[in-house]
Amino acid sequence: MNKRFFHRINQNRVIKAIKPFATALAIVLILRWTGALSGLSYLTTSAVMLTGAMDASPTSSALMADKEKDFDYNFTVYDLNDKPVEFQQFKGKTIFLNMWATWCGPCRVEMPSIQQLYSKVDTSKVVFVMLSLDVPQHKDKVSKFIADKQYTFPVYIAGDYMPEVLQQVGTIPTTFVISAEGKIVIKKVGTANYDTEKFRKFLNGEQ
Repeated sequence: MNKRFFHRINQNRVIKAIKPFATALAIVLILRWTGALSGLSYLTTSAVMLTGAMDASPTSSALMADKEKDFDYNFTVYDLNDKPVEFQQFKGKTIFLNMWATWCGPCRVEMPSIQQLYSKVDTSKVVFVMLSLDVPQHKDKVSKFIADKQYTFPVYIAGDYMPEVLQQVGTIPTTFVISAEGKIVIKKVGTANYDTEKFRKFLNGEQ
């Protein structure tokens, strides 16, 4: 009897110990299942963005990964009308390439800053490629999102093949800047505010 008694006490202690963790896990799973987790991430990241802590600077060491690595233009993307676009056609221009998805809260946070940047740069010299990683079957969802937000930057859907440097991207948003000479000069993983004077001048070749 004493053994059963102490066994029951030990069981209760174990249950008490794991209960907070089980509750936390359940909350996270519910938030993820309902989509609220993405919304929470959006609100949190938006608040941090307003502080200026996420302002992009071309000289930041966090933006210099893969610097001067050659970029492979040999792939195809698709516009929102399903028209194939050969990436080769962007050679000779600076490219602002942002990898994102409609379900990515941090991606949505930085998009207004990208729209503002797009409206200020010389688009005869700078090409914007907002490359959605949504599955092709969700193209209409992408189109609706862009239309609802009234974004005017060019949006594309990723094709079956992408160069290795893009395949290796494990976190979105991730942004690359490719020089007119075909070199990766910036790789930024995570959310940033790109609507800064320094970044605009950098893209326009003013510094």
